[in-house]
Amino acid sequence: MSTPHVPEPAGLILGVLTATPPLIIKVIALLEPEYGPIEECVGPLDFTFTSYYDAELGPNIKRWLISFENLINRERLAAVKLYTNDVEKQLSPTTQRTVNLDPGLLTLGNFVLATGKNNAHRIYLSRGIFADLTLIFRAKTFNPLPWTYPDYADPDMIQLLNRLRENYKCKLTQTVQTI
Repeated sequence: MSTPHVPEPAGLILGVLTATPPLIIKVIALLEPEYGPIEECVGPLDFTFTSYYDAELGPNIKRWLISFENLINRERLAAVKLYTNDVEKQLSPTTQRTVNLDPGLLTLGNFVLATGKNNAHRIYLSRGIFADLTLIFRAKTFNPLPWTYPDYADPDMIQLLNRLRENYKCKLTQTVQTI
């Protein structure tokens, strides 16, 4: 019989897509009070993996990846996604989004994104939000899965997430030492 236990907290990572780069400042201003200080903000990076968002966000979309200093309990992922959905609405003057926010959890074993879209490989969390297992950590690196979005399967993104995982590992060590 397995004995349930609460896993260690995760690193909160936020993917941001927008064709309006100044919005990143507003995104950060709305998220820091909720999730704490930004550890790192990487971008703007070219987003050329798909034209899926062009009609909604506009041309010349850029990506940022934001990591937060504070670790969070994993069960908060659905609530974080709902909050980022509200931020998207706040920053969009019409029903058409101007920014796409994709929160995820980084752990030693995987990287999981939150989504409102169901699929065979997604696990329902709550309140209409699913967990998308995006990358798994094997053989000293994150590895994509058959359904991983092309931008998260990109070697540069994987290298960045591997580096953020090392930061996360240090935070876990510090957290254990302070308990």
